[in-house]
Amino acid sequence: MTESNSTVRNVSDTARWVAYFRARETERPDALFRDPYAERLAGEHGFHIANTLPDGNKHEWAWVARTYLFDHFLAREIQQGSTLVVNLAAGLDARPYRMQVPANLQWVEVDLPEIIAYKEEILANEKPNCRLERISLDLSDGPSRRKLFEDLNQRASKIVVASEGLLIYFSAEEVASLARDLAGSSHFQNWVVDLASPGQLKLMQRSTGKQLSEAGAAFKFGPAEGANFFKPHGWEPSDVQGMLKTAAQFKRAPVELLSLLPEPKGLPGNYPWTGVCLLRKA
Repeated sequence: MTESNSTVRNVSDTARWVAYFRARETERPDALFRDPYAERLAGEHGFHIANTLPDGNKHEWAWVARTYLFDHFLAREIQQGSTLVVNLAAGLDARPYRMQVPANLQWVEVDLPEIIAYKEEILANEKPNCRLERISLDLSDGPSRRKLFEDLNQRASKIVVASEGLLIYFSAEEVASLARDLAGSSHFQNWVVDLASPGQLKLMQRSTGKQLSEAGAAFKFGPAEGANFFKPHGWEPSDVQGMLKTAAQFKRAPVELLSLLPEPKGLPGNYPWTGVCLLRKA
């Protein structure tokens, strides 16, 4: 695909897509969060993706619920004593700038060089609310990833990890490897992840998935075990919140989806479920 006629050119473009929805939510008088940087970070291309990708503008409720839940879990962990946040595949997230966090909190963002460079350019004149560092790294590079985790593990005694929008692009084997690498670092105590059920994964693959696959951003991970997938790899599910339930709570869910509530108990299987999970070190 050439740049002139492509919508999603690579996996980094999905970060621009997500920023668009944060910008949309910020405009609402009843916004669940306010991200004054999202519109600039999304840029024209982020708006283009959302409005031209098949179903690209259909699931705004899910992106908003995901952002809200990650905010909620991270704020709680910081309040409970985490002094270092490690944001894997940070994308165009602006939490260090928009969240009220202690000035001495350490926040490390990790992502591909292209997205880091773009983000630093857009936010060059902005000041974060804490001690922010950005690291360029391909997280699929196991040896480099483990070396980074070893270094970060020495910086704080209680570390919370966030990987918003990352795992779905990994295979189950790659997710298991990442989970074991994180579990092997003694001070990595908590990990916030988002998950899709096998049923939801299939729906996503049939809608926006084809074009994303062509851009090297294929949807892959939707474990049948749900959050229990992480148990053999060093992590215990502590709190699991469904995105549709959260969206309905704040009147963001489309009327046609309300029939899917209440969410099923136990493993969602072929049920179209997405959620955000707080994992604790086993």
